[in-house]
Amino acid sequence: MEIKTMLDIIANQGFPIALSILLIFRIDRFMQEIVIAQKEGYRQVLENTKEIHNTITNLNQQNREYYSLRFAEVQKELSGMKVGLGRIE
Repeated sequence: MEIKTMLDIIANQGFPIALSILLIFRIDRFMQEIVIAQKEGYRQVLENTKEIHNTITNLNQQNREYYSLRFAEVQKELSGMKVGLGRIE
C-alpha cells in the first residue's frame, strides 16, 4: 500500500474515529455524573425516610404516654365512683 493511500485513509477515517472516541469519553463522564447524582438522591431519600420514621415513632411514644396517663386518671375516677356508689348502697 502506498503512503499517500494510507494518509488518505487516516485523514478520511481518522477524524470519525477520533470524534467517536471523544464522544465515548464525554458520554462516560456524563453517565458517571448521573450515577453520582442518583446515589446522592437515594441517600437523601433514605435520610429523609429515617427522619420521618423517627418522628412518627416519637409521636407514637408521646401518644402512648399521654393515653396511659389519661387512662390511669380515668381508672382512678372510676374506682372513686365505685367506692362512692358502694357507700350509698
